[in-house]
Amino acid sequence: MNNRNLVTTGSPFLDLARRFFDDDFDFYPSVFEGRNNGLSNIAENENEYVVELTAPGLKKEDMKINLENDILTISSEIEDKKEETNAGYHRREFRKSSFSRSFSVPKNVNRDEISASMTDGILIVSLPKIKEEEKKSSLKITIK
Repeated sequence: MNNRNLVTTGSPFLDLARRFFDDDFDFYPSVFEGRNNGLSNIAENENEYVVELTAPGLKKEDMKINLENDILTISSEIEDKKEETNAGYHRREFRKSSFSRSFSVPKNVNRDEISASMTDGILIVSLPKIKEEEKKSSLKITIK
């Protein structure tokens, strides 16, 4: 329940309507946050590429990260439901939100070492580069 003061009008219908609609946005504090989900920054340093992706109101369990055919896809799909029954009315609400972002992964990324973490609504994906010595490793070939 929110902290707004309920003003009574003397009309039972209007009072009921005010109580009914008064809490709508309290249950879904992130109704409008979905517009900010998926905004990203991409940085490169000597050792890795870093993708930072905004995901306000989401938890790490809500996020999916997939790498397929050199495409890194970060997505989320959540569904919230609320049902409330009080004297004289029944209210049922639901919300679905989803987003998906895809990024091309360079050939010099060590796919086995990709990692991710999430802190304060920011998902950070680290894509380590293949070290130069790994690229230049020599191989002795036996002649048969």
